[in-house]
Amino acid sequence: MRTISGLYDTYEQATQAVEALEDAGVSSSDISLVAPDGSGSAEMQDADGTVAGASVGAAVGGVGGLLAGLGAFAIPGIGPVVGAGWLATTLIGAAAGGAVGGLLGSLTDAGIDEHDAHVYAEGVRRGSTLVIARVDEAQADAAQAILGQSSDTTALRREFEADGWAGFDESADPWDDDARSEDRRHQDEDPIITPFPR
Repeated sequence: MRTISGLYDTYEQATQAVEALEDAGVSSSDISLVAPDGSGSAEMQDADGTVAGASVGAAVGGVGGLLAGLGAFAIPGIGPVVGAGWLATTLIGAAAGGAVGGLLGSLTDAGIDEHDAHVYAEGVRRGSTLVIARVDEAQADAAQAILGQSSDTTALRREFEADGWAGFDESADPWDDDARSEDRRHQDEDPIITPFPR
């Protein structure tokens, strides 16, 4: 099995990638999505601001497959997130068992290069949505074509380092909404992550 991942500016772009992976024959059980809570849309939350748990996927447009199973949990250094799939299950299980490692450890355990895992974790912290798929060799080219267009981890690392970043820190405070909004405005002006083409 190979692990292929992509980071998306918006939750909507990430859901398009998930749907494309499912259309390409990648099983929902081999796809994961992790996004900061509130990165998708207001529809993801109840009136009191709490996430609707397993029903979130249906609220985001009635999609089935992986996205029908979205749930809410917290990740050290990132804060509240919504997620689905095997990676979300791993993160929830680790948190419940008191295990150390969080998103960074889970990504490297899944086969993501540690250098890239830091960038992906920081990207999620700053408001992007991560999609990751475990595929066999027969599906690898299709998955790479879908997810490989999403992000340039080298360019993102340079951008983060320009702000003094040295790596993802699970003990850091979560990125606040004002910082995410400012970061999103910067990405809109000079996009690093390209939208997924349909």
